Amino acid sequence: MLFDLEYKNWIIEIKSKIRATQMKAAMAVNATVIEFYWELGKMIAKKQTAWGTKFLDQLSKDLQTEFPDMKGFSKTNLKYCKLFYNKFPIRPQIEDELLTISPKPEDEMLFNLVKQIPWGHIKLIIDKVKDVATAQFYIQQTIENAWGRETLALQIKSQLNERKGKAISNFKNTLSQPMSDLAQQTLKDPYNFDFLAMDANMRERDLENQLVKHISKFLLELGKGFAFVGQQYHLEIANQDYYIDLLFYHIKLKCYVVIELKNTKFIPEYAGKINFYLSAVDSLLKQADDKPSIGILLCRDKNNIEAEFALRDIAKPIGVSEFSFTEILPEEFKSSLPTIEELEQEFKNLSTNSDEN
Repeated sequence: MLFDLEYKNWIIEIKSKIRATQMKAAMAVNATVIEFYWELGKMIAKKQTAWGTKFLDQLSKDLQTEFPDMKGFSKTNLKYCKLFYNKFPIRPQIEDELLTISPKPEDEMLFNLVKQIPWGHIKLIIDKVKDVATAQFYIQQTIENAWGRETLALQIKSQLNERKGKAISNFKNTLSQPMSDLAQQTLKDPYNFDFLAMDANMRERDLENQLVKHISKFLLELGKGFAFVGQQYHLEIANQDYYIDLLFYHIKLKCYVVIELKNTKFIPEYAGKINFYLSAVDSLLKQADDKPSIGILLCRDKNNIEAEFALRDIAKPIGVSEFSFTEILPEEFKSSLPTIEELEQEFKNLSTNSDEN
């Protein structure tokens, strides 16, 4: 029996090592391919100056004939190799092969980063991202969060680089370093809830219910590290019942996160309410090894100066952000709008009248 238990633990360890080795091997292969594509793009760029672009058709045919089992030699992919070389200044472009110049540290760092993501992700970044600094942001986020290509496309479309870490907060005054910076980077402004389609006049509870219904997409928008604890989380204080809209625990920050939803413009009184909830969570839920709880107040609109003043002298760490979603028209407005068929008929009538005139 003891042997069986010892063997089970031993085989688990072996399997873990095999998976880790497979992962390292896959990453090594990927890095080699990405480096080759960059070198190929460099070679194409040099010859294209003299030969134009027509030689790519012949190059594609010759490479596919010589290496029929290898992918990546289509004319389209060859063009991407050249774009890859032009887009990322990851190595010094030296014409004299006898001259040796070490790459800049920042270029070498970018080169090492870009080799860690798949070629499909790189092509997406080439297509959708203009500058290198923004490209580096999405490369780093892809590595840290293990994004698939669809998730990366969604984050680029929602302009995550413009929203991440931009919320108004008092973290610098209420949290020690480096937690204040880490906490700030978990916030966005605005939060993008385009996966919801609701009436602008909806109740806050409806918004809350929809976010929980689409919890996987909500967690993706919140970012890595958030674990859902509960909706309308009950707290009893002085024989009174209180309910937190949404309660999370952040695994990396090791703290509770209280989220309050307000389908209105921010007003200073909201800061007082979430400050009260944070005090309660720190007293009733927080464990000895947990960090101070953080509050996130999500509103439809806010004035940044007003929000800064509201948070200035509050002792609990709170961030204030806006949120947006896809609005749908209420039924009473829908019924008053023409249907597609009615619009098509109206266009036909206009066309007929025009011909008659």
